[in-house]
Amino acid sequence: MQESPIFSKTYDLLVWLIPTTTKFPREQRFVLGKFVQEAALRFQERIIEASLSGDRFAAKALVQADVDLTKLRFNLRLCQDLKLISPRQYQHVAEMVAEIGRLLGGWRRSIKVT
Repeated sequence: MQESPIFSKTYDLLVWLIPTTTKFPREQRFVLGKFVQEAALRFQERIIEASLSGDRFAAKALVQADVDLTKLRFNLRLCQDLKLISPRQYQHVAEMVAEIGRLLGGWRRSIKVT
């Protein structure tokens, strides 16, 4: 599990994301902020599950991780559109998520998952 950079990149994303979303206005902190945090944490859970299981279960977990990452992408864009994060913050987090997505895609291809 430790040899792949996807784990450290995901951890870095969470370290940045959680404090950022806790600064959202109260009415969005418990709706959109919570959803963004939970999507990122679910993604982390899925990749941990995939790393600890055989290819058959890993394939399913990685598909679900991809879904979680896609949800996270869309909701981060919504955060920027609602001005909950600045364009600069959005650019930073979008780059982090894109890199994680590339790593996930490579992992999925390595076990022949579509």
